[in-house]
Amino acid sequence: MKTLIATAAAGAFAATLAPAMASAQDMTPTGYGTLGYAASSADGVNLGAIQGRLGARFGQYLGVEGEAAFGVDDDKTYVAGVPVKVEEKHQLAAYGVGYLPVAPNADLFVRAGYGTTKLKASAAGTSASDDGESWNYGVGGQYFFDDKNGVRADYTRHDFKDSSTDANTWSVSYVRKF
Repeated sequence: MKTLIATAAAGAFAATLAPAMASAQDMTPTGYGTLGYAASSADGVNLGAIQGRLGARFGQYLGVEGEAAFGVDDDKTYVAGVPVKVEEKHQLAAYGVGYLPVAPNADLFVRAGYGTTKLKASAAGTSASDDGESWNYGVGGQYFFDDKNGVRADYTRHDFKDSSTDANTWSVSYVRKF
């Protein structure tokens, strides 16, 4: 009985908020995609990747996006004097995004999400791969030249769960609204 009353009260509360929220902001989703280059650094290793995103924006202030990157620029580091080649195989993540419109064609944004990264290290004829899961957060901005086309720059911090290593990623992308 208590569950039924709580459910009814929550439904009534939501029904009173819906018209207010609808008039405050049009929540019809708009889609977008990005394609660009991402440069990551962690523990003296610098990697580059082609990065793409697909996202949906709900009104002016909220959105979600999925991200995928595939390594294109490897690096070499040394472990006990032995050269080790490090490459990013892929990176996948999902984010919630908060936007702050600062002009009719420009936004600042913050984002937070969760992702996974797969790296491969090779040395002296042997190799090993490892996946790392991370909580990710970042900031950025985007500027649109017209109704559909723009550019985006952002910074994302990857805090890996089972490691003391964190990664910093800077990216620049072309943005296309659908």
